Amino acid sequence: MTDFKIPIYLEIGRKRTFACSLEWPGWCRSGRTEEAAIDALIDIAPRYAEVARSASRRFPKAERDRIEVVERIPGSGTTDFGAPGKVAQADYEELDQAAAGRLRDLLRASWDLLDRAVAEASPTLQKGPRGGGRDRDDIFRHVLAAETAYARSAGLKLKEPDAGDRRAIEAHREAILDIVRPASDTSVRSPKGWPIRYAVRRCAWHVLDHAWEIQDKSLKG
Repeated sequence: MTDFKIPIYLEIGRKRTFACSLEWPGWCRSGRTEEAAIDALIDIAPRYAEVARSASRRFPKAERDRIEVVERIPGSGTTDFGAPGKVAQADYEELDQAAAGRLRDLLRASWDLLDRAVAEASPTLQKGPRGGGRDRDDIFRHVLAAETAYARSAGLKLKEPDAGDRRAIEAHREAILDIVRPASDTSVRSPKGWPIRYAVRRCAWHVLDHAWEIQDKSLKG
């Protein structure tokens, strides 16, 4: 990881572009243009810094001249729908023990933020101008379902835990963390599935996106 430049990639769809950090899983935002996506990434940096601190990792200053676009990837319908769905070339790099531990720490910290957001939020969340949007518990169940699908894409078959079963949720998360290992251990890899770096980034992005949504839409206070 460099001290100055912050490497990111851009996933460019027809209507939406995602700017995603390669080194900080979950630090990923979208906009209608490349510039708007990068602006959104910088804007959310102070909130992501809380995740990094929770993981005992030093987060860099997210200044515009530090951002370095190292790859541009054509997007898809998933991109335009609102989710990053493409694997970067750097995601195929081998994991060593230090990198695997770093990914695990940041993903765990993302889950911790989600749990705090759920605990502190009102069950009923603010709705959109037309009354759309899910409430707190529906969002949490959605995240659990998505993580089960993400794990399958990374070669791990899990049963979706009940949202009220804390022990099952923790076991589910530990099983996901357990596949984030150095590349020499291929027993948990799916040859046609997601590389581990991407799986962690996609999972962390989804967790944080909804944690911040819960925080922003909470009616509490």
